[in-house]
Amino acid sequence: MSPDRLSTAYDPSRAEIIRDPFPAFAQLQDNDPAHWCAPLQGWVFTRYDDVLHVINDRSQSADRLTPFFEHASGERNRFSDLARYLGHWMVFRDPPDHTRLRRLFNRVFTSSAVERLTPTIERIVSTLIDEMENHLRLDEPIDLIADFAYPLPATIIMEMLGVPTNQLDQVKQWSDDIALFIGSAQASSNKYEQAQQGAQAMGQLFSELVYSRTKTPRDDMITTMIQARDSDGTVSEEEIVSTCILLLFAGHETTTNLIGNGVFHALRSNTPWKRLCADPKLIATGVEEFLRYDGPIGAISRIAKRPYQSYGKTIPEGARVFAMINAANRDPRRFEQAHEMKVDRKDNQHITFGYGIHFCLGAPLARLEGQIAVRELARRLPKMKLSTDVPQWTDSLVLRGIRSLPVYV
Repeated sequence: MSPDRLSTAYDPSRAEIIRDPFPAFAQLQDNDPAHWCAPLQGWVFTRYDDVLHVINDRSQSADRLTPFFEHASGERNRFSDLARYLGHWMVFRDPPDHTRLRRLFNRVFTSSAVERLTPTIERIVSTLIDEMENHLRLDEPIDLIADFAYPLPATIIMEMLGVPTNQLDQVKQWSDDIALFIGSAQASSNKYEQAQQGAQAMGQLFSELVYSRTKTPRDDMITTMIQARDSDGTVSEEEIVSTCILLLFAGHETTTNLIGNGVFHALRSNTPWKRLCADPKLIATGVEEFLRYDGPIGAISRIAKRPYQSYGKTIPEGARVFAMINAANRDPRRFEQAHEMKVDRKDNQHITFGYGIHFCLGAPLARLEGQIAVRELARRLPKMKLSTDVPQWTDSLVLRGIRSLPVYV
């Protein structure tokens, strides 16, 4: 394919790319692995080794918000809550700020804390499947996203934080608003205004909860963070509020997409779903394959701190760099039969949860939720089938997920 053809081959705003980006990724991997993408105004890397290097390279900054607001000089005041709260997210920070905030996060997401959640996750999964079965008995439609994949992780993270679960629908709206900015949505014309509203509303919610837990501690994550802050004094109240927003946003978005994307492909191919239903021992490797095959994170972005060369091209200082996680996870240079879903895949070093200092600390929770969810769906709804094999995918470069997934039995 010629360079001119390649320059238009990958446009993340095109409907066919949103639906299925993998043919375009394969073209770029073969013909233009360091690709200047005009629609994104940035460099796109798609090969496994290159993506791994980008996300683990200290000369590439995770702070893409500061340059954005500096470039849009009037936007910081206009979108002050968006800039303030998301600016404290450790996913957008470099050391030493990242190290300091991650230390706080480490005290919340301990392995023992995650393990203790098993009965809670099993209870919520069972309740949600009970409700889906009731709909089926009444011959009512069920949506695997709205009825299961979203409320499961959202309810869990809300309970962990101490947010009243009767605010589930409102929290989803705020989270969706923020996702328009985080996910680099192409189609929404007022995404910054909506994201500002979502950040402002979540900031107010958590400011009130932090104030309440400061006066009356409870057995929840907010109290744990307040106590950790008080013990060393290195984290501000605003940073705790910002971390709560991050936990609530990231704590459900990834798992929702993990379950939705994975079950969709397993059902569409049929054989993977049949194997999972027939052999529960495959659930753990199956969930890892869900994460690899069409995972919940489409891309991670960085800013080049200095110029460097790649495939004979110069990536200039300040350039936006996009490490395409899902492309790397299907790179045939790294994975055998990369474009097949193999739920018994043994060598599966996918990089869906990142790598190095920015490796997702919530990964153990997402894995546990995914394994329990898939195990119980396979056990209780083994005859589940898709109502459509052309679902509506979220318009997002960073977040890869399905908006709605109607199923029947």
